[in-house]
Amino acid sequence: MTLSEELTLRGFTNQTTYKDITALDGEPISFYLGVDPSADSMTIGNLAIVMMVRHFINHGHNAFMLVGGATGLIGDPDGKSQERELQSLETIAHNKQAIAAQYTTLLGANSFTMVDNYDWFKNMHYLDFLRDVGKHVPMRSMLGRDFVSSRLGEDGAGISYAEFSYSLIQGYDFLHLHREHGVSLQVCGADQWGNSIAGVDLIRRVTGAAAHIWSAPLIVNKTTGVKFGKSEAGAVWLDPAKTSPTQFYQFWINCDDAGVADYLKIYTLLTKEEIDGIVSEQQANPAARVAQKRLAAAVTSLVHGPANAELAAAVTDYLTGATPLDTISDSQLEALKNEIPYIPQTVQTPILESLVASGLASSVSEGRRLLTGNAISVNGQKVTETSYAEAGFQTGRVLLRRGKAFKDSAIVELR
Repeated sequence: MTLSEELTLRGFTNQTTYKDITALDGEPISFYLGVDPSADSMTIGNLAIVMMVRHFINHGHNAFMLVGGATGLIGDPDGKSQERELQSLETIAHNKQAIAAQYTTLLGANSFTMVDNYDWFKNMHYLDFLRDVGKHVPMRSMLGRDFVSSRLGEDGAGISYAEFSYSLIQGYDFLHLHREHGVSLQVCGADQWGNSIAGVDLIRRVTGAAAHIWSAPLIVNKTTGVKFGKSEAGAVWLDPAKTSPTQFYQFWINCDDAGVADYLKIYTLLTKEEIDGIVSEQQANPAARVAQKRLAAAVTSLVHGPANAELAAAVTDYLTGATPLDTISDSQLEALKNEIPYIPQTVQTPILESLVASGLASSVSEGRRLLTGNAISVNGQKVTETSYAEAGFQTGRVLLRRGKAFKDSAIVELR
């Protein structure tokens, strides 16, 4: 399968400057992907584009992974209605290291070159930038950007010269990489098309050479219509300190049936035949959620490693009641305690007190209403009594839950 066929199959085709996408199937191309270190972790939105990069590399192209130490000092204004708060040099330096480490993890044994645009901007003088870059950029093209028009409009918040100039800085990145490393292609998400095309135009005006953009569509939850990658807690991060491996795994387990086949294509390296087999099995028995389980295992293993993926799957089974707590290991119990409240008890106190102590109920009266409303379960079994059954504590602990959500659970353990 050629690269253009692979990208089409997996849903990575969107806008491009190529007249014929089979141009990707010829000689090796040097290309780059850039991420600004606005945070110390990427999200699963970034992960989708990195997965696309893996396909480029696997088909013989040369990847340059850019961490935007310079652009991160300004912040991309596109899509922002207000001026960004500037981050310190120390924060940007920390974030750069974290993003670079994630690049290395996600690309594994694949060959790539890491670059930082701060390296070529730190010694550039303002007048040099105006002469070498600003002189070649028409104001009309910059004023025509949607985010500029909205910020300068009657109800807009305005825009600083720094943010207005952001696309010039990113455009120069492309020009610099073109000159120094022969980079002729930038890959990006659909939301970066405007910034990316500025580099194509700058290269043409300064050198007369042709450069190109390949953008991937933004991923949307087909059921909700919301940009994919958001959970109830916010963005789904790749850093385990921001989104734990168990939370990460559960995000994929809970993803929508309508989109799971697409997510398998985008976020895993499974072949078309393997994905077709999984989808067929899913259609035959949707309740088993085979596709979601394969997806969760593959993506969590890629981001957090196989051991953490297995641990996350085991913890999820305990949370759902698929596996009884009497079989839990010490490491699994510790991981479970990191996800839900843990209440040690010296005696078997009433369920109402456990509900309040765990935060599952705000008061004893609310706990009583939840019990009478059949909203509380112990070890997966609905209860209405205010006392635990003796048998429930035979193993020394129980799983207490309000409703169906994993997060609305607690471990009650006798000490």
